[in-house]
Amino acid sequence: MEASHTTPESMAAWLPIAARRISGDLLLVLQTNIPDYEVWERGALELPCFENATSITLELEGLGLTMPPSGIFARLTNLHLGCIRLRGPSMLGEAVSSPRCPALQKLTLSGTSGLGNLTIHSESLLEMTLTRVHGLQQLNVTAPALKQLEVLSCFTKGGMILILPVANISAPQLESLMWWDDSDPKFTQLGKMENLQCLSTFPFTIYEETDHVRELQNSYCTRLLRRFELIHSLRFQLVNDLEDIITNQQYLMEDITRLPDITFMFLDITGNGHSFGPSSFHLLRMCTGLRKLSLTFCGTTIRPETLCPSGCVCDQPPSWKSKELALNCLREVEVCNLIGTEHEAALVERLFVWATVLQKMTVTFHCSVAESKAKEFCQMLQSFSRPEISMKGQHFA
Repeated sequence: MEASHTTPESMAAWLPIAARRISGDLLLVLQTNIPDYEVWERGALELPCFENATSITLELEGLGLTMPPSGIFARLTNLHLGCIRLRGPSMLGEAVSSPRCPALQKLTLSGTSGLGNLTIHSESLLEMTLTRVHGLQQLNVTAPALKQLEVLSCFTKGGMILILPVANISAPQLESLMWWDDSDPKFTQLGKMENLQCLSTFPFTIYEETDHVRELQNSYCTRLLRRFELIHSLRFQLVNDLEDIITNQQYLMEDITRLPDITFMFLDITGNGHSFGPSSFHLLRMCTGLRKLSLTFCGTTIRPETLCPSGCVCDQPPSWKSKELALNCLREVEVCNLIGTEHEAALVERLFVWATVLQKMTVTFHCSVAESKAKEFCQMLQSFSRPEISMKGQHFA
């Protein structure tokens, strides 16, 4: 069942009726032009117990919602709550735990508020995503079957800690962890994660500005990295959010002193027209056992003509272009979202030198890049390559 363009009043009237009849999926999206303060004043919608629903998705534009105090969601496997203010005694954790939600496999909370404490005990839960759960103070999860956990900006706002997060996660079968919040071991217990295969950290900013906010945010990343010795794959984001000349800003890469032992790295780079060679070199020299590298150039504004202003120090120290680096296990490289800049070419050229046993490189371009420019860039890459390396991509001859 799907409903949209409805009002809070009409929902309150027909939801109890729907709860008795629905035996499949419920998708409910509230679309209204009501000002936020009026939505707040309208109180809360009481969610009835959907005993036979298999999937529930609610997007309520900030409307209040109270969870049912009793009842069993016997068949529910997927629950998504978005843009919702939880009201009254917080019973969400109780409602989604195994006694009342025995089949739940996927839980998603996005843009919700009013949830100070979330405690879940679930034998069936496989995937859990918490994104901007505003005001969350304590997170306790016991989920022996959980495979994927994502926690993004629940204890922080704009990268700043709003409260000291207290988290206790027991998920021994966890395979994928994305944690974009502080993870101070004094307050955040992640338990044993011996099956963890993939880790994604808070984005790391290359240069500090004037308020030391970036340095604090970077500590979220480095604290998490220090928790793990061995992981199959790491997703790491390097960000240079300075668009103007870089002169005396503090270089923060030295704060990263070690990485886990990894075989596969997803490296996402936002350069804003600046060089990312020195920062990439700093990371790769800690990954000498790397077997596969996926390099993606990111950015909301693609400006291939943008170059650093005269006097910018973003390419320093320049020795990264001449220093030796033995990536003797790296056999495959993917380069995605190229726009054909000199900075991109400089890094890829060094990869050919560092990766002595490279067998395959796959190249894709941003959709804005003209075919003629892409072909020209690919010809340059082929001049860097070696005969034994297979160059893949639609613009290679």
